[in-house]
Amino acid sequence: MNQQHITLISFGYFRKDLLEVVAGEVKNQYSMPVFFREGHLDLSDFYDPARRQYNGNMLLKHLNTEIASDHAKTLGLFSVDLFIPILTYIFGQAALNGRTGIASLYRLSNERYGMDPDDKLLLERFTKEVIHELGHTFGLVHCSIPSCVMRSSTYVEDIDQKEQNLCLHCREAMVK
Repeated sequence: MNQQHITLISFGYFRKDLLEVVAGEVKNQYSMPVFFREGHLDLSDFYDPARRQYNGNMLLKHLNTEIASDHAKTLGLFSVDLFIPILTYIFGQAALNGRTGIASLYRLSNERYGMDPDDKLLLERFTKEVIHELGHTFGLVHCSIPSCVMRSSTYVEDIDQKEQNLCLHCREAMVK
């Protein structure tokens, strides 16, 4: 990897301690400096009233063309319900070998599924999702190893079953 950095931009309210933990774990996985800042964006431009969700493709494109720096991997952090036209919902999305990605807390909380709140589990899920989407920006595709953070996650239970670490195969693929 070359000498770059990762920028996490929160669009909406996120607890500072949550962002600090996520940034620390991202730094551990990718061994590069991680910065976070607040972003301001009128999300109504990305809202699809028929679906009552926000278009992930449009958000990702906007982040890439209007907000991201050429010298950083940039991930937008959201707390809204995201979709892409071919899927009912997404947890996040990133440009393969690109510089941008997005991740959302919206579908990661236990309350969304009728269970008691669990802040620790929410933090673990969000951290895994952020690390996963950043992996795509570094050229990693979905991994078949069940415990690898790059394993595809269709449901929140899939996120729970994997670890927040890149497997050896994915780590080696990043170095190439």
